[in-house]
Amino acid sequence: MATVLLVRHGRTTANANGLLAGRAAGVRLDATGRAQAEATARRLGAVPLVAVVTSPLERCRQTARAVVDHQEADPALVVERGITECDYGDWQGRTLRDLAKEPLWSVVQRQPSAAAFPGGESMAAMQARSVEAVRRHDAALEARHGAGAVWAAVAHGDIIKAVLADALGMHLDLFQRIAVGPASVSIVRYGPHRPEVVATNTESGDLSWLRAAPPAGDAPVGGGAGAAGS
Repeated sequence: MATVLLVRHGRTTANANGLLAGRAAGVRLDATGRAQAEATARRLGAVPLVAVVTSPLERCRQTARAVVDHQEADPALVVERGITECDYGDWQGRTLRDLAKEPLWSVVQRQPSAAAFPGGESMAAMQARSVEAVRRHDAALEARHGAGAVWAAVAHGDIIKAVLADALGMHLDLFQRIAVGPASVSIVRYGPHRPEVVATNTESGDLSWLRAAPPAGDAPVGGGAGAAGS
C-alpha cells in the first residue's frame, strides 16, 4: 500500500500574529517558516517521493517547492484544490482573540461537525472534500507506482487534522484533540482493510526507513517488530 506524508506548511506572519489567514492571497512563510520548511524538506530528502501534491495557497506552494528541491529525482508537483484551506468566510482576516468572543467559537471547539462559517463552508464539507482528494491521489499513485510508493500532501492545519481524524476513525467532533504543528509530518497508509496512522505531528527523526518494502496489508497481531531503522 502507498504511503502519504501529510505535511503542514511552515509558519507565516499571520500565524505568528494570531490572524486567521484563511484563503487570503499573499500570505507567505516568514523567516521561521522558511527555516521550518527547509528542515522538513531535508527530512523528506531521505525518501524518494513519487509526487508532491499541494494546496494552491502560496504558503503551501513554498513549502512544497522546498520539498521538491531536496529530492534526488524530480517528483511531479501537483496543485490540488481539494486540500486548500477551509473557507472561513467572514472570519477570514480577523484575529483569533477577537473570534474567540463569537458564539460560533465554542461550536468549533466542541462540536465542529455542526460548525458552518458565515459566508464560508462547514467543517464537515471541509473534511469531506479533503479526505476525498487525499484518498483519490493515494489510489492513483499506488496504481501508477506500486504499493511501495511514497508521496507528500502539503496542506493546512485543519485540513490535516480532518484527514487524520478520518483515518483514525474518529468523529469530526473529536478532531480538535489532534495537534498539527507548522511543517510537521504525519504518516498514513490506506490499507485493504482500514487506514493505518503510522505517525502524527512529527518534527524530527529519520524517515529513511520508508525506503523499505511496504508492509503487509494486515495488521500484525501483537504489534509486530516495527520498521527496521526507525
